[in-house]
Amino acid sequence: MDIQAEIKTLVTSNPVVLFMKGTKQFPQCGFSSRAVQILQAAGCTDFTTVNVLENDDIRQGIKTYADWPTIPQLYVKGEFVGGSDIMLEMFEAGELQDLLQSV
Repeated sequence: MDIQAEIKTLVTSNPVVLFMKGTKQFPQCGFSSRAVQILQAAGCTDFTTVNVLENDDIRQGIKTYADWPTIPQLYVKGEFVGGSDIMLEMFEAGELQDLLQSV
């Protein structure tokens, strides 16, 4: 399976997926840590994380998949939502909570 197909399988077979540096228990960058905190503050406790530091093909491939240059990246129901800045803006507006309630 090529890396794009593998990424598509990950984002479509899990309702909420966060591609990040590290894990939700041990984030390894400030932006990834903030993304986990935002999801938890929005009431989302059941989400899948993919540690891009463990697989360079995924680390590079996810940037191509969404045409988004930075990590973390959040996907909800197979759709790209954004990085930690967009997540924070959506959280502050109540939009992220609404999106996650539909999962």
